[in-house]
Amino acid sequence: MKGIELSEKFYNEYGAPMIKSEFPELEGVIAVGLVGAGSECFGFDDEISHDHDFEPGFCMFIPGEDIIDSRTEFRLERAYAKLPKVFEGVERLKLNPVGGNRHGVIRTADFYESKTGNKTGELAVGEWLSIPETYLAEATNGKVFRDDYSEFSAIRESLMNMPDDVRNKKLAGNLLLMAQAGQYNYGRCINHGETAAAQLAIGEFVNNTLAAVFRLNNKYMPFYKWSFRALSQLEKLSELTTPLEILLTTGNTQELADRKQGIIDEIGNAVIEELKAQNLTEAKNNNLGVHAYSVNERVKDPSLRNAHILSAV
Repeated sequence: MKGIELSEKFYNEYGAPMIKSEFPELEGVIAVGLVGAGSECFGFDDEISHDHDFEPGFCMFIPGEDIIDSRTEFRLERAYAKLPKVFEGVERLKLNPVGGNRHGVIRTADFYESKTGNKTGELAVGEWLSIPETYLAEATNGKVFRDDYSEFSAIRESLMNMPDDVRNKKLAGNLLLMAQAGQYNYGRCINHGETAAAQLAIGEFVNNTLAAVFRLNNKYMPFYKWSFRALSQLEKLSELTTPLEILLTTGNTQELADRKQGIIDEIGNAVIEELKAQNLTEAKNNNLGVHAYSVNERVKDPSLRNAHILSAV
């Protein structure tokens, strides 16, 4: 059973009745779900990942002290701790008395501040540019089981929609780095006989291709170890999963290098076609660098548009 399924089932069988019987006055203001750090929040957990931080737990996100005071928060946490210690054969984790728990009672504002540095989700352009997107992924993943009050979900929804200007500035930077690393420097490194440097160029190309593809899907890329699994589930350009894996996992003999250069060109062409489909570029050739500057021109804010093209990456 996946972690999200286990969490929701545990909440439905024990959490919801506990809230209803012991805190009926709070039913309309507690948001419940499984959101945040951990493979289970992305649906990527398996038997191997169950060896740490895996339990039938859930999060209860609560509003500020003007609505739920600290004494009631403590009572709610105590009631959560008293729920069955084992569920569906899986033991619950012990709560940390000094905080840092992934589950249990969490202030909504504290949760979002821990992920974005902002309690409200109302981010300025500078904040959008500086927050690591792995944290934005953690702030918007998982599943919300209930949220009658809607505060948690409203912030969540606002964070799911990166402003177009920010997205396009970041995308432009990724495209330029794809061009530099893959279309230009990989072949030059091979010609110099510098196979280690060539593989570093491949890494730069793959990382920036991943970032560009997630942006073209309006999704946040998760922590790097889950990026390929997440890529394979995207609506657009998920077919690039295998060719990108080939680039990372094959050597750099001349024969393989020639094949890899062809794969780089095919990936670049696929990305360009998607740029055109989304009306993000007016460039006509297959040079990703030219398309990068075309995408940059889509940025409406003059100060952001005129900033260095790599300033957002």
